[in-house]
Amino acid sequence: MTTEKKSTLRASQRGTLGLKKTTETSKVKQSFARGRTNTVLVEVKKTRRPVKEKPDEKPVVQESTSEAPPPPPKEKPKAPPPPSQEKKDMDGRLARQEKADALLRKAEEERYQAMVEASRREEEERTEKNKSEKTAKPKPTSKTKSHARKTVKAEAPPAILEDPVKAHGAGKRSEDEIKDEDKSAGARRKAEAPKSIRPRGEKRRQSGKLTVARALADEDDQIRVRSMAALKRAREKEKRALKTGQAPVQKQSREVTVPESITVQELANRMAERAADLVKTLFNMGVAVTVNQTIDQDTAELVLNEFGHKIKRIAESDVEIGLSGEEDSEDQLSHRAPVVTIMGHVDHGKTSLLDALRKSDIVAAEAGGITQHIGAYQIMVREGAQITFLDTPGHEAFTEMRSRGAHVTDIVVLVIAADDGPMPQTIEAINHARAAKVPIIVAITKTDLPGSNPDKIREDLLQHEVIVEKLSGDVQDVEISTPNRVGLDTLLDKILLQAEMMEIKANPSRSAEGTVIEARLDKGRGPVATILVQRGTLQVGDIFVVGSEWGKVRALKNDHAETVKSAGPAQPVEVLGLSGVPEAGDIFSVVENEARAREVATYRQSLAKNKRTTMAPASLENLFSNLKADKAKEFPVVIKADVHGSVEAIHQAVTKIGSEDIKVQVLHAAVGGITESDISLAKASNALVIGFNVRANAKAREAAERDGVTLNYYDIIYDLIDDLKKIMAGDLGPEIVENVVGTARVQDIFQAGKSGRAAGCMVTEGTLKRNLKARIMRDDVIVYVGALSSLRRFKDDVAEVRNGQECGLTLENYNDIKQGDIIEVFEQSERERQL
Repeated sequence: MTTEKKSTLRASQRGTLGLKKTTETSKVKQSFARGRTNTVLVEVKKTRRPVKEKPDEKPVVQESTSEAPPPPPKEKPKAPPPPSQEKKDMDGRLARQEKADALLRKAEEERYQAMVEASRREEEERTEKNKSEKTAKPKPTSKTKSHARKTVKAEAPPAILEDPVKAHGAGKRSEDEIKDEDKSAGARRKAEAPKSIRPRGEKRRQSGKLTVARALADEDDQIRVRSMAALKRAREKEKRALKTGQAPVQKQSREVTVPESITVQELANRMAERAADLVKTLFNMGVAVTVNQTIDQDTAELVLNEFGHKIKRIAESDVEIGLSGEEDSEDQLSHRAPVVTIMGHVDHGKTSLLDALRKSDIVAAEAGGITQHIGAYQIMVREGAQITFLDTPGHEAFTEMRSRGAHVTDIVVLVIAADDGPMPQTIEAINHARAAKVPIIVAITKTDLPGSNPDKIREDLLQHEVIVEKLSGDVQDVEISTPNRVGLDTLLDKILLQAEMMEIKANPSRSAEGTVIEARLDKGRGPVATILVQRGTLQVGDIFVVGSEWGKVRALKNDHAETVKSAGPAQPVEVLGLSGVPEAGDIFSVVENEARAREVATYRQSLAKNKRTTMAPASLENLFSNLKADKAKEFPVVIKADVHGSVEAIHQAVTKIGSEDIKVQVLHAAVGGITESDISLAKASNALVIGFNVRANAKAREAAERDGVTLNYYDIIYDLIDDLKKIMAGDLGPEIVENVVGTARVQDIFQAGKSGRAAGCMVTEGTLKRNLKARIMRDDVIVYVGALSSLRRFKDDVAEVRNGQECGLTLENYNDIKQGDIIEVFEQSERERQL
């Protein structure tokens, strides 16, 4: 029995199982512009092709160092199929592949056509639904949302896939290549389809929006369609129009209010147009402007006509129209307290009378015992009646203050001292009261002094057409003694009686209006104005305009320095919250808003600026007067005072000082303390700085000492005027006085020496003296001014020649003496100058 040797199975050394590399790598150097280079790695893929085995070749076995199982028994290799059979199999596979590709393309086209048809039907249904819907706005449904997502994702029909045979050539391919092609066919179609959908030049943002126009158009047509957002906005606009039942809004034609000058931006706002459109229109008209530039009314009218609007022309002064409000009806009026102004000559007892009525001591607070400010006070009379008193200064420099007091008052109390009588300021007060058309009550004060005669005062008033009741007139009068408090109650009764006869009324339920009595700059509180409310009620928080300033009422204080929340008619209050110091006498008006206040204040500031800068045209008459005035020396001053009324009074007083030789030039006059800027101005013009009831701060004092600027402080106005006269007179120096000593007539001319000529004269007036100055007048015209060089009588030199005597004389450096000339001999002397 034959035994066969069995092979033993054992682990062999591990070998590597794999294919040969089908790719080869190599490096390629790339060259770019400007000398740049780059090295890249390139892979070359080899195509695997089947290798036919020959009958005589043996299979190659990979050697291994480890033990391996015995090889299988040798089998006879199969013969390869004949070439005709292989070609038939390949043709069958290609035919099946082409059939599958054709079916896939047909399915894609049918799917795309179905999507286009569905989108078209949805669009038609939506349009019909929008037309029929009138009341409610449809809410988006899940169906429309999904359809919107589908339309966004839907694209143009995918491009026809290329034939794989054409892509790889008509040559023969192996089974492995065909299998690889079958596996990657779907991936290639997905990668190539989006690139073939978007036409060249179409925006990528709109590539995902499928519309009816794009679906029905050819792929090569370049159609620009509206976006879905634009279509949605248009549909919403149509729905709103259908809901309201109105046609689309037409462009309105407006009547635009245009002032004398207006900016392009403001004009566009009033027209409700875009500013860029106005700029474009003006540019087409030949006017190159920006939105912030100003145009006139004529140009604005052309622009308005271009846009189909109408113009309404207004002047700049129209901003003040309606500022004072409408007139009050009779049923809105109610009784108010009378406003009484105390007027009279200086030191006749006006403030003492007011102190006696108020039981106060105002006189002690006034410098020099005289009133230099206008004050407003309100006192309570018996039975609850109130009277508002205004105290005015009596000095001649405060004419404007007295005029303002007379124009805002209801009754004037004319104070006359019994021991003095009517004085210039008394007469001026009478004229102010007549100009304001207010009644007068005569108060004869100081009746307790010896030598007082009230009856004489009444008689003196007749010269000024003031007839008291005691002399059968209509003017009330009362005799008063303030130290003894005699006649005070009688005066109050007469004031109330006069007010009752006048029926003084006002409307407290309207916007406040009043007059500035006094204004000043307070160091801690800023600009402060004393306002006399004439009608309406002023409250904290009101926005107002006063003169060229505006503001918002921050606080109100009455005459007792108590804080109040409101002030009614005929009540004087201090107002805080102004933008600047107004002028005394300015009208105070409450407006509706801050914009209106700014507009009015800006307009008034422009008027004041134009008034300062505009020069009056010079006529032939004032031309020579200006030339004559220019010969006078100017004395510059800088004035600073505590209140505006004092500034005004000092300014008027100092301008009256002067003569033909010198006059005052006020460089700056304002309210407030002396500052460093005032010192700089005085240094530049060599001016005198005057402070009235104010002082200079520390920096201003240092600057004045450093620059040598003179500071003069005053608290009484007539001391200021007297000192200023002396300073101006000293600045001119002593006055030269000329005294004519004698005159003589030339009777004959004769030769005196080799080159001189002497005049034989007859003394007609006075005495001719040697070594005095002389002048020659020929036909009343001065032809020479010099001195006598010699004086002789006969052949002797004499010191003087008397009237009626003959003499011979010669003049220094003058020989053109003619017969008939008049010779005046005069002497000059100095004396103190008076202004």
